[in-house]
Amino acid sequence: MEGAFSGFGQKAIAFLKALDFHQSREWFLENRDLFESELREPFGDLVETLSERFAAVGLGLRGDRKKSLFRINRDVRFARDKRPYNRHLSAILSPDGTKMEQGVFFVHIGLERCFAGVAWWQPGPALLLAMRNAIATRPGEFRALIEALKQNGLELDAEGCMKRAPRGFEHVTVADLAAAIRNRHFAVRYEIDPAGIHGPALVDELIDFALRAKPLLDWGRTIEAKVAVD
Repeated sequence: MEGAFSGFGQKAIAFLKALDFHQSREWFLENRDLFESELREPFGDLVETLSERFAAVGLGLRGDRKKSLFRINRDVRFARDKRPYNRHLSAILSPDGTKMEQGVFFVHIGLERCFAGVAWWQPGPALLLAMRNAIATRPGEFRALIEALKQNGLELDAEGCMKRAPRGFEHVTVADLAAAIRNRHFAVRYEIDPAGIHGPALVDELIDFALRAKPLLDWGRTIEAKVAVD
């Protein structure tokens, strides 16, 4: 397959370390060719290879090298931290190939960590309310989701969980359901060994993770479809 992912460059992480040290537009422009060859072009190959493989296994996620990758530049307009460049590069594959959809696959290659995620990330008010109602009124379905994820070696991410029950859900007191309803998003993650990003085997690794996370995609898509009808 033309443009098939063959691995990130051996200097990919080293480039991010150097960029983080310099945090200089001049340095970045001088080394842009290295950024393109070691990180951005391989990331584009990874996204498009995953897109084809996701289509083949019916996951309903796609992307391309133009729309899916986030910029290495930081948005510093309202930030106290004015460093111009991120310490990572990341991308999203989604149902329509844009960054605006929910029920997505996310890949992050960075200095602190490399990981992938499948997420309904901070869904809009109507969808989040519907997800919380689904947990409260159809707990069997939600617990089946949690068990399916557990059997696949995954669990929901509790990061950013509310400290108290959202308004209208104070009556849900069963511990597992109450904790789930406090979530602002529903996501699972997979830690990528940084040593394994330099070869094509990363694709199979990420396909395996996405398939193990499919119960979360299916659960959210069922709820999303009902919201769209209503």
